[in-house]
Amino acid sequence: MNAPTSPAVPVPAPLTGFRFALGAFAVALATFMNVLDSSIANVAIPTLSGDLGVSVDEGTWVITMFAAANAVAIPLTGWLTQRIGQVKLFVGAILLFVISSALCGIAPSLPVLLAARVLQGLAAGPLVPLSQALLLTTFPKHKSGSALSLWAMTATVGPIAGPALGGWITDSYSWSWIFYINVPVGLFAAAVVWAIYRDRESPARRLPIDTVGLISLIGWVAALQIMLDKGKDLDWFNSPVICALGVFALITFAFFVIWELTAEKPIVDLRLFAQRNFLGGTVAISVAYAIFFANLVILPQWIQEYLGYRSVDAGLVTAPLGVFAVMLAPMMGRMMEKIDARILATMAFAGFSAVFFLRSNYTTEVDQFTLILPTLLQGIPTALFFVPLTAIILSGLTPDKIPSAAGLSNFVRIFAGAVGTSLLATSWNDRTILHHARLIEQANSYNAIFKDSLSQAQSTLQVGASNALAFVEHGLGAQAAMLGLNDIFWMSAIIFVLIIPLIWITHPSKDAAAGAAAAGGH
Repeated sequence: MNAPTSPAVPVPAPLTGFRFALGAFAVALATFMNVLDSSIANVAIPTLSGDLGVSVDEGTWVITMFAAANAVAIPLTGWLTQRIGQVKLFVGAILLFVISSALCGIAPSLPVLLAARVLQGLAAGPLVPLSQALLLTTFPKHKSGSALSLWAMTATVGPIAGPALGGWITDSYSWSWIFYINVPVGLFAAAVVWAIYRDRESPARRLPIDTVGLISLIGWVAALQIMLDKGKDLDWFNSPVICALGVFALITFAFFVIWELTAEKPIVDLRLFAQRNFLGGTVAISVAYAIFFANLVILPQWIQEYLGYRSVDAGLVTAPLGVFAVMLAPMMGRMMEKIDARILATMAFAGFSAVFFLRSNYTTEVDQFTLILPTLLQGIPTALFFVPLTAIILSGLTPDKIPSAAGLSNFVRIFAGAVGTSLLATSWNDRTILHHARLIEQANSYNAIFKDSLSQAQSTLQVGASNALAFVEHGLGAQAAMLGLNDIFWMSAIIFVLIIPLIWITHPSKDAAAGAAAAGGH
């Protein structure tokens, strides 16, 4: 992954007046559209799955496929920028995002929707790094911190607006409109960016691309993601399809690693993992993001399926995540100057662990305040999460290595989010089945509690024994799902504690705070 622009190219003069305000707003709007789309579908999965006639687990592929495609597109951003120019690429990516969003909205079946989501994920790849680059040229150099604060606030407001907006649209109109909403927003952003920035285009030049590396990258990422998404349905490695996908992914990944380590101009510079800070920071941020993102996906599903919340109510329960994240984002620059990034990252991981421990005590009778409080508190470690870890990852690298390092760490992080979602969804299902089996073992005529529950159901519902038994069975299913989810929360809390040492194998980082904000991202 090469730097988006050549070091010899002069930076355009900052914008002023109305052009400055409108240009910054349009670039930020495109970022917001992208970030919003990564969370807006979370609360719509149960409704979407029902309308398309698929299971909720299959509906989750709508999220994982987008994330996997987004991850694959990131390594191409540097090459595409130099080949096309950053303004043309940014506007083109917005328009492709708009087209793919419209295709998502009209999709008549899950395969068509997944294909459109893959296209949407590919289009989203260049939007985050290029939005940062354009904002940095919009503001005067001495106000680069303000530019990045605007970007950070735009990126973090997505978790507030996404679930609530997605829930309201799904309940009031149709899940298709969570995608259609991107069309007018994207067209406006693309038109304004082109009108204001087209005379500030970066130079384009023909560059070779690591075709073999790119094909092998797509091969192992696609095979691994399909294997994870289809594994449960096909009974994992008892299925020849899953075995074939696993073998193909393993062989292609091994080839990819060998090729990228020996290629003259690799699409992914794997040699960066020889740097202690890059290795420790990237593994830490990727594992943490995998747990963080996966829980954001499965929590609204449980709230809707087993607590009976509407989509909009589930969105409002999960929306407070962004409150503290937005409030603390402008302070991160000053905090990074005074506090070791490793301490901030450790505080973030400890905070996440505490939040998941709180959630691991949920019951099927949980009230709304108890649901909202951990989500609200989760905004604090979220604000302390991204920038310090990115500072650690980029510290000690020469300027020519920072774009490659930022691109590679973002690729690993985003793909880890897709993998983590698949693994945690499968783990939740497995734990639910286990707890259900244990509960059923106790559901017999010798168990006084079971007999009382059955009698109470008959008298309360005024139904026969068979209907009462079905009612009790439904309650056992909800209880099993709750116990399974508590296991996931508890496991998530433990993982956040276990990965703290990864932060402390790195060296202190004081020189990369600015570069972290510029090259990192949510």
